[in-house]
Amino acid sequence: MARQVLVIEDDADIARLVQLQLADLGCAVRLAGDGASGLAEAQVRDYDLVILDLMLPGIDGLEICRRLRARPGYVPILMLTARSGELDRVLGLEMGADDYLTKPFSVLELVARVKALFRRVDSLASRSAQAGQVIENGGLRIDVERRQVALDGRPVELTATEFDLLLHFARHPGRVFSRSQLLDQVWGYSHSGYEHTVNTHINRLRAKIEANPNRPEYVQTVWGVGYRFRDAPRS
Repeated sequence: MARQVLVIEDDADIARLVQLQLADLGCAVRLAGDGASGLAEAQVRDYDLVILDLMLPGIDGLEICRRLRARPGYVPILMLTARSGELDRVLGLEMGADDYLTKPFSVLELVARVKALFRRVDSLASRSAQAGQVIENGGLRIDVERRQVALDGRPVELTATEFDLLLHFARHPGRVFSRSQLLDQVWGYSHSGYEHTVNTHINRLRAKIEANPNRPEYVQTVWGVGYRFRDAPRS
């Protein structure tokens, strides 16, 4: 079956361009031109992807993202923004967006990001055999099936991408990953120049799971190479 995609974008030319490109990927695309109608559409149908403009008339993209993440079930969200400031990108990620594109963007990059998100969803589905797995390392506990994390018995709220990043690390304790490897294996794409995406998520993840983010215990920096997750303590 065709993947169902909702594009919430008030610029009609951009919306039609996205629709045409995704149609070439075999997607069935529905358009919404404002925040209220886009949110209503996202709440009444199940979509495989929501492409969401940050600046929308009525309800803005951040609020739509927040409301969708408050609902049961998971849908990938790709945020579009005309703003290039780091704060806007971080706010989108904080609200639960999986990825973002800054306008103007190239068609090739749009297609690459969409394919990457689809691969991530497919990869998560293919891991259903490991759904009951629980990973523990020190005071950190990761429930794979429920996508829940606890630190010393206290729940830790992570975005979808932060959870995927932590799970990838925890499944390979002691192994060093470069930023480009993490882009490829967690985000599903590898583009030079986007390593800052990894840095942003690492910093946010550390702020949530480390007692002292400046001296991380779990996600450690290997200078000049990348990052690794600490080896599980021996019992």
